[in-house]
Amino acid sequence: MLATPEIIEETTQLSRLEELLPKLQRVPLYRPFLARWRKGASMVESLRTFPFTGKREMREGFPFLPPGQSLERLLEQDVVELEHTSGTSEEQLPVVFRRGWWDAQEERALRLNPLVARVLDAHPEARRVTLTTPACSGRVCFSAWRSREHRTIGRTLYVNQWRIPFILEEESLARMAAEIADWAPKFLDTDPVHAAWFALYCERKGIRFPSLEFILCSYEFVSVAHRRILQRVFGVPVLNLYGSTETGHLLMQDGQGRMKPCYDNAFLEVVEPDARAVGDLVVTTLTNDYMPLLRYRIGDLVERREGPYETNYIVHGRKRDALRGGDGSRITTWDVDQCFEGVEGIAHYQLHQDKDGACRLRFVPDTNAGAPQADDLKVVATKLENLLQPKGVMEVEAVNNLPPTQSGKFRLTVNE
Repeated sequence: MLATPEIIEETTQLSRLEELLPKLQRVPLYRPFLARWRKGASMVESLRTFPFTGKREMREGFPFLPPGQSLERLLEQDVVELEHTSGTSEEQLPVVFRRGWWDAQEERALRLNPLVARVLDAHPEARRVTLTTPACSGRVCFSAWRSREHRTIGRTLYVNQWRIPFILEEESLARMAAEIADWAPKFLDTDPVHAAWFALYCERKGIRFPSLEFILCSYEFVSVAHRRILQRVFGVPVLNLYGSTETGHLLMQDGQGRMKPCYDNAFLEVVEPDARAVGDLVVTTLTNDYMPLLRYRIGDLVERREGPYETNYIVHGRKRDALRGGDGSRITTWDVDQCFEGVEGIAHYQLHQDKDGACRLRFVPDTNAGAPQADDLKVVATKLENLLQPKGVMEVEAVNNLPPTQSGKFRLTVNE
């Protein structure tokens, strides 16, 4: 039987990891475990004997440098960048990578989509606009007022300086739209909640951006509701790019809508899968020499789907945001979001599940499309009730605002 491209790619990944072992053995956090690495054993078997790395280990092992290297000295020499995670699930963590690493690994992932690859080939200096929460890493956010000059870094213009999009005044939205039009970006790099709300403003004002070729949704889970608005307003492909500050980019949506792994960036495992093969994503990075991660539990649930000639993934959302079905089964954010497929009139939502199983759905209406019809809300509620089998009748409420978490991220599903 011929080896599939995925088998060839994963074999190459394991060879790359074997080449990295001498460097990894110099990292104090890994040295005690790698000393017991079994020579001659298969790379997969050996890797699976290695304990998981989590945020606690990252914090305790920071800065991951071998003896003789100083983070302060590397920063003085401008060799590395020091960033921080958003703190979505725990407190912020410092992350170190060599200067230029972030852009290089991002482009490798982006090129998994043929349209994006063509745009980048035709426009090597393609401009982008980033529209995301200002409460994330210092690399991409501005949590205090800054002039446009200070928010322009290289080919990127950062336009958002507010944590809650639903309370933005018309003046601020108009300023953002004017800056984007003047910058003429080839693509938007967005948090889907912020982007969808901004898109509704553009739709009301009849604003389009002729230079746009596509929109990237990253930073957090993109709902079918967000995607529907962005496609309706801007008329370009809306693509999902998945990763984290710690690991870099891991999955990119291809031309057929599938989430494809970037084999050059990381080796992926799905551990402790449930009956549906949905499990914890574990990441071993392959390119960050200054802060390599071995078997890092990223905190997200994914589903790996293997076909005869390809491997795809479905991102199911944060593990901590999973809900419980009436039979005790795990219900993911992705499961819930599928219930909103094809439903107009909802710009954003949050489904809250109490400890006793009672559920409450709150949503921000998409007023441009008209408030959702009673029949549509009944369809959504029925789908959710069939999925979750909640205690009692599900409460459904329209609201003007759904605030983010402290990290600036929005949770579509919440359990208590």
